[in-house]
Amino acid sequence: MQTLEIIVLVYAAIMLIPTLASITRIDQWWIRGFDFPRIQISVLILVGLLGCLFFLDFDKYLHFFAAGLLIYSLGYQFYYIYPYTYLAKTEVFKYNPQSEKRNISVLVSNVLTPNKKYNKLINLVQERKPDILLTLETDKTWEKELEVLEKDYPYTVKIPQDNLYGMHLYSKLELKNIEVKYLVQKDIPSIHGEVILDDDQNTAIKIHCLHPRPPSPTESDTSTARDAELLLVGESLKEVHDKTLVFGDLNDVAWSRTTKLFHEISGFLDPRIGRGFYNTFHADYPLLRWPLDHVFHSHDFTLIEIKREKSVGSDHFPMYFNLNLEPKAKVVQEEPEPDKEEENWAKEKIKDGQPRQMV
Repeated sequence: MQTLEIIVLVYAAIMLIPTLASITRIDQWWIRGFDFPRIQISVLILVGLLGCLFFLDFDKYLHFFAAGLLIYSLGYQFYYIYPYTYLAKTEVFKYNPQSEKRNISVLVSNVLTPNKKYNKLINLVQERKPDILLTLETDKTWEKELEVLEKDYPYTVKIPQDNLYGMHLYSKLELKNIEVKYLVQKDIPSIHGEVILDDDQNTAIKIHCLHPRPPSPTESDTSTARDAELLLVGESLKEVHDKTLVFGDLNDVAWSRTTKLFHEISGFLDPRIGRGFYNTFHADYPLLRWPLDHVFHSHDFTLIEIKREKSVGSDHFPMYFNLNLEPKAKVVQEEPEPDKEEENWAKEKIKDGQPRQMV
């Protein structure tokens, strides 16, 4: 074999590893980590395919085998990211200006605790004027700096923590029946309750604000706790078909098996489908980004606006969502559904996570 031929074949073999890892159900962080960079992996696989075309003469079965496996691997990766491309059909309808406007806007921002650029977030909030602001990784210092917002956001839920899992909720709209829960881990909070729309009916919108711990060498050896929290919330929403939002930094990509299963079990919709990736992390590395910050909603909402906002000095970009409550949209927007095998897997993951509280 010639040197270039060996290099191409070795490269092709290496490029199969991410796909093989993703296919497994092993929840070790270094395995589940391959779920995140599917876009980047797809590009690297394409490079391998080009290498096969230019540097292999296909006079050996091994050459066809290597190219065939790369094509399969590329197809596998693209299957997961395809729904978030402009080629896919949108899942959530665009708001029709002729409809009654009963909207709710949400800004989600993981601030990065050591980040001191408080004014960047404050200025963004004052510019965008969301109805609800959810901040993540906020500690006592961030809480103090954001007090300036409380004139416009009188309803608050404050959970300052020094472990990168603090959470603060600021709302222009009245909050009711708020509960702070520690669903799976005793130091990982989530916020559950209702926000009251400023409409003629004082409509109550249920909200669930999440920030589970991710699988990583510095956070958690496995994805079990994260998966359990997401799927526990998804399971609790199974019979909920209206007026509900789930949002936060889910520490999981939109196309992972767990998020996809949350999507199907809850029956909630993802406004990004058919509209783009909206990669929010890592803000400092343009070539290494994926979507970690999410909103899912019941199928009686339509989309007014979705936007990844400018940097506020964090490793995450903030995400802005503006949704309109339209009960008639339920009739035409289809809920995703899981198959039986996936439902059983979800129940196993929830059990493995040993939940401390129910939603």
